[in-house]
Amino acid sequence: MSRLNLYLRRWAPALLLLAAPLMLAADEPARWDTPGAGNPLLPGYFADPSIVRDGNRWYIFATIDPWGDDRLGLWTSENGRDWRFSTPNWPTKAAATSPTSGNSKVWAPSVVRAANGRWYMYVSVGSEVWVGSAASPAGPWRDANGGKPLIARDFAPAYHMIDAEAFVDDDGQGYLYWGSGLNWTNGHCFVVKLKPDMVTFDDAPRDVTPENYFEGPFMVKANGRYLLTYSDGNTTKDTYKVRYAIGATPFGPFHEAPNSPLLQTDAARDIISPGHHAVFRSQGRSYILYHRQALPWPQPGDSVLRQVAVDPLTIAADGTLTRVRPTHGSQVADFAAARDRGLSWTPAGDRAAAKAGDDNYATLWRGPGAIVADLGSVRRVQGSRVRPEFATRSYSYGVEASRDGKSWTPLLAPAEQQGSPLMLRHPTVARYLRLTVATPGAALWEWSIDGEKAQRR
Repeated sequence: MSRLNLYLRRWAPALLLLAAPLMLAADEPARWDTPGAGNPLLPGYFADPSIVRDGNRWYIFATIDPWGDDRLGLWTSENGRDWRFSTPNWPTKAAATSPTSGNSKVWAPSVVRAANGRWYMYVSVGSEVWVGSAASPAGPWRDANGGKPLIARDFAPAYHMIDAEAFVDDDGQGYLYWGSGLNWTNGHCFVVKLKPDMVTFDDAPRDVTPENYFEGPFMVKANGRYLLTYSDGNTTKDTYKVRYAIGATPFGPFHEAPNSPLLQTDAARDIISPGHHAVFRSQGRSYILYHRQALPWPQPGDSVLRQVAVDPLTIAADGTLTRVRPTHGSQVADFAAARDRGLSWTPAGDRAAAKAGDDNYATLWRGPGAIVADLGSVRRVQGSRVRPEFATRSYSYGVEASRDGKSWTPLLAPAEQQGSPLMLRHPTVARYLRLTVATPGAALWEWSIDGEKAQRR
């Protein structure tokens, strides 16, 4: 069966737990900074996402921005809305490198389940592709190719040997697609048939480059057609986009579809440079998961910071794709449950602090200083969940409580933590809580306060 149908068959029981689909909503946020916007999906700067589901859990593997890290980012969720950050044990820049890898970091993962039941990760380290395997997406992951790259940098020196993406066809046969350009000039796309071990090449790689191809291939099979989707343009500017080409076999030949591009910049709605995507299914519907520029755009200085978003993807009866209308979040409810926001609170004093409680991962509250949360009445509180700007950096937060907003009792002394969300335990009975940000230059996406009736995720 196709990769999309494989996802649907494996996950159907678990997907029944997700929220029921909504129609294209008229209530989509008019602006990116509207409270409650569901996109970005993840609280932080990540790119090149790969999404899978195993049992009742979603996994998103992604590049850590800016421009990669010594390891990958991994987000997990049971409901598609409340995500926890970690880093897989493999790959790391130290463990997966060769004399020809180059200085670039770890990026662009592709994770798939093979016909043999094991999971495989194809990941770029420097300018080469490595492969690892695990019994579960949760790991532990291990190198699967004897400590050497699967695709070396010198395979085709005129192009980047990155952005590998695996595809498992209806009959269980695996294929691997990869390739990117250099210096923002369009590249070439290569494909190879894989042996059942998902590591050994079954024949010589072929060049199957379609029109306007730059990087980020992702194969979708629909109604007997092979749809090679890919990115084009410059992710640092406003020209990055998703195109697609149609072929009759996994090797093509591929020709760009008449209605390509599939997904592109919508400057009027502050959606800039969407691309490097993955396609998946939930509750019988198809979705495209992709990165786009963090807002407001452009960022100060020369930083390139991207965030992950998700939107519905329509596959027509003839096996072609319908252009995607990127959103600020109304359609996230199709894929995911409502976020667990904890107790309701309003900022006391600093109105800008409302950004830390607006249920929107596009808006930040930036210190220094403190946020005072008014719970509206005296409530029993268990603790807090804080989602900092960078999940890979250490932050220090302190918490105080008050019944009247005047007399304060220390609950939690500032101490460094790393991750997202940061779990702060400070049981008390109070109307006001004061969250002090002790780390210079720190910012946070959201502060959720857990009470007796708030279910911690």
